[in-house]
Amino acid sequence: MSQKRDHKQLEDDVRAAVRSFAASLTSASQGVADMSALVRVTSRASLLNLAHWEGLIRDEFHVTWRAAERSESSRWRTLLPSSRSKGRAEPARFLTWIDLSHWDGYVRERTLRSLSGSAPNSFFFALAARRLNDWVPQVRAAAREVVPRLAESSDPELVAEALCALLPTWTSWGRLEESDKDVISELVSLPELATPLTRRLLVSSTGPMSAVLAQIQRWTVLDEHLKVIASEAVQPAVRARAYRSMLLGKAVWVEGRSWRWTDIRYLQGRLNNVLGERRLSHVPVLLETLNAAALDRSSIVRRVAAEALVREIDNLGEAVMPLARRIADDPSPSVAERGAFVLRQLAIRAAETAARSSVKPAAAP
Repeated sequence: MSQKRDHKQLEDDVRAAVRSFAASLTSASQGVADMSALVRVTSRASLLNLAHWEGLIRDEFHVTWRAAERSESSRWRTLLPSSRSKGRAEPARFLTWIDLSHWDGYVRERTLRSLSGSAPNSFFFALAARRLNDWVPQVRAAAREVVPRLAESSDPELVAEALCALLPTWTSWGRLEESDKDVISELVSLPELATPLTRRLLVSSTGPMSAVLAQIQRWTVLDEHLKVIASEAVQPAVRARAYRSMLLGKAVWVEGRSWRWTDIRYLQGRLNNVLGERRLSHVPVLLETLNAAALDRSSIVRRVAAEALVREIDNLGEAVMPLARRIADDPSPSVAERGAFVLRQLAIRAAETAARSSVKPAAAP
């Protein structure tokens, strides 16, 4: 109930900030309007629900705009009229960041091309980056030109925050072309983003940060930071993802989803994940990593260690027995059963070796 009340209050605050911003447009001189209230309130909005906030802002601004247009006291600044206007011109005013969510693709394109300097906060940077999936090709083309420039001139912290919100779902953006994907790759690979991205993976206690790490691992930007992420990240799922990558020596991520028929006679099927992978550029020592994962405070991470123990049973030499005993004594049943399995396998192998050594060779005639 408290969360619903907080969400409703935030919606009211956003609407009030939009109305205040629209009012400042009517009296703005020389193309300057007060965005401070709008920036403050959108900084509180969850970027994981960006589509909701974008729609709310667009609808509220449209209503406020029409009301101001009808007001005799409104004095709007100059804006090139929309070429798509039907029998009437667009209300005359200068373009602002809020027009990134405008209903008219021509306005969204002109807004992108008019942006300069840094983004006011992570919300508006994410709004600009979402235009890479815009349904208008010309808007996507403008975003490909403008978004990298915005990222370079904006605070790396706010760019990292926006990317952490967009990366878990960007594989579902159906309009992305290869050139659009290249822009995302360019953003994530910016050297100045390695530190803020790592910090967010370490300290974030909520959100799909494991999915964020999986997507970032498409590129090498965090390979050398995986050891720190595995040992210090707050979320167990993030630590487990980092340990699994190091123990496998490769990164695995979801490229997208494809439909697979299970019974075409009854039109039954399901969506399956399409995975991509690459070798890590920095692979730590196997035994050291395995021991660290086996001592983690979370059973989710220790299970990753147990799975690696089963997989690497032939590559650990004499260290396999004490490690298997430790994992077999784990308080988590799903972890302990894998340690017990390895102990049984070792016992079977030892018995087979003893049996072979006890067989005497046949005497020569």
